[in-house]
Amino acid sequence: MYDVTVVIPTYNEHENIENTILKVDSVLKLNHINGEILVVDDNSPDATGIIVGDLQKRVNNLKLITRINDKGLSQSVLCGFEHADSEIFIVIDADGSHPIDLIHDIYSEITMGNDVVIGSRYMEGGGIKKWPLKRRIISIGATFLGRLLLPDITDPVSGFFAVRKEVLHNAELKPKGYKILLEILGKGEWEIFKEIPYEFTDRQIGTSKLKFKTIIEYIQQVISITLYSFTHHQSAAWKEWKRIFKFGLVGISGIAVNMGVLFYLKEFVNFPLMLASLIAIELSIINNFWWNDKWTFKKSGDDIIERGYKFHIVSITGLIINMGLLYALVNIGFYYMIANIIGILAGFVWNFVANRRVTWKLGD
Repeated sequence: MYDVTVVIPTYNEHENIENTILKVDSVLKLNHINGEILVVDDNSPDATGIIVGDLQKRVNNLKLITRINDKGLSQSVLCGFEHADSEIFIVIDADGSHPIDLIHDIYSEITMGNDVVIGSRYMEGGGIKKWPLKRRIISIGATFLGRLLLPDITDPVSGFFAVRKEVLHNAELKPKGYKILLEILGKGEWEIFKEIPYEFTDRQIGTSKLKFKTIIEYIQQVISITLYSFTHHQSAAWKEWKRIFKFGLVGISGIAVNMGVLFYLKEFVNFPLMLASLIAIELSIINNFWWNDKWTFKKSGDDIIERGYKFHIVSITGLIINMGLLYALVNIGFYYMIANIIGILAGFVWNFVANRRVTWKLGD
């Protein structure tokens, strides 16, 4: 039984695999980590499997699994988890994109009680080297979609991570494509995570396996995790959707307060329209803040006045976004009702994200 298994999925990596394995083995030995190296190969037509087989004569903690059916990086990683002789898994690419020396830090963090430890390219201290613009844009887009489900994590589509075996026990994982971490985070049962910054370096040898099909599979994966969360309320993604639903319901209650106050002040007290409107807006903002503070985000403490002030600023900015988009879209030919819906949606997204990060400071 090992303390950790380093899973390396491969396909046509004969130019990189030997160097990667020897470096991983060196890091494990140098840091006195009782770990195995598990290469899961998708029956590469090049010499990848042969090279790994030869290395097994020199590296006694090296194992090779050759897969024939249902090929794919994510499927290979899961196969590695199933055959690992440990309770902790670390996943790393074979092509040298990930800093192998960081295995020690990732292992240390997961032994300190974290359920998942992620190498992040997008937190402070992380980055990407020598990536063409097209891949950067695709990566940023994929990360944005992933963070809609898991906003506290800066790099939910990282390929360099560690996870405890127990996180996967009840997870109905059905991965496709390359983003196995997102599948684990979206469907696994975990509470505590840690991110470590690292600088991604594009492969020096060989060619990238990114194809248009990969993008389609990723979008399908995001949709699958979203639908899964609606029926599996233990998932991390559901916790975020529940906040969004609550925030939306509070917003609807704010509209009711606004309309009711405006009608009362105008019809029964005979206030001037603009004054009645300002009072109605202010009372709806106070209503929204109170319910979000106590119900949606469940905050308490002496800084309620500070939170209320920040909520006001965010809400006023959201109103400006709403009205600004309405005006701009109508001026370029949009039907005013459609323009208004777009403005409302944009304002809602702004209000939720900004309040989440600024007013209630989730994800800090």
